[in-house]
Amino acid sequence: MFAAAIFDMDGLLIDSERPIMAAWIEAARTLDIELSHTQYLQVVGLAMVESEVILGALLGGPDAYRHARDHVRRRLQLERADGTPLFPIKPGAAEFLAALRQRGTRCAVASSSTRGQIEACLGSLGVLDHFEAFAGGDEVVRAKPDPALYLLAASRLNVDPAQCIAFEDSENGAKAALAAGMRVVIVPDLKHPPVALVERAFHVLGSLHDATPHLPGWFPGELARP
Repeated sequence: MFAAAIFDMDGLLIDSERPIMAAWIEAARTLDIELSHTQYLQVVGLAMVESEVILGALLGGPDAYRHARDHVRRRLQLERADGTPLFPIKPGAAEFLAALRQRGTRCAVASSSTRGQIEACLGSLGVLDHFEAFAGGDEVVRAKPDPALYLLAASRLNVDPAQCIAFEDSENGAKAALAAGMRVVIVPDLKHPPVALVERAFHVLGSLHDATPHLPGWFPGELARP
């Protein structure tokens, strides 16, 4: 039995990776460059600094990267104009979070997105109140796969990392949680984890729908939080 659940956000709780990838591919075309899905997948799960280096090389240098980045920001901003959430919630996420809350399981978010982005995204989807603590990429010096984000989230819950299950979609995120001493449940999004990482995972699931049946064995039932 474990004391807390700690979640990544992008690609795990919210379906953000696909629209962001589509925006980058569109931006590359404005530079007369065909950026393939396979090429873009190199940056999934990486810190912003690392992504900038790789995308800059693929797009033709720093100036081209900045042009494409600005296009992506404008494109994603336009998709918010009708008042709908920028990124939809992933299948099974809302139900799983509600089930955890019903059991009284303590939950946190450990995401490379900024603290403000975390609160805005999850607030727009109506699931922010399921979490007691947050750790954002702007609050640590080193990004995933460094364990800093997961250690910060556990400390804010005042829970031993060894008593936490981390839910992740990316390779670097899973490595970060493992390095923090947590068990890791991988729910792949755009990229399937390598075999060596699968072998170290607690479970690999198709979606968060598949996590709900495991709750009685993972987390003790307590009085539900209001």
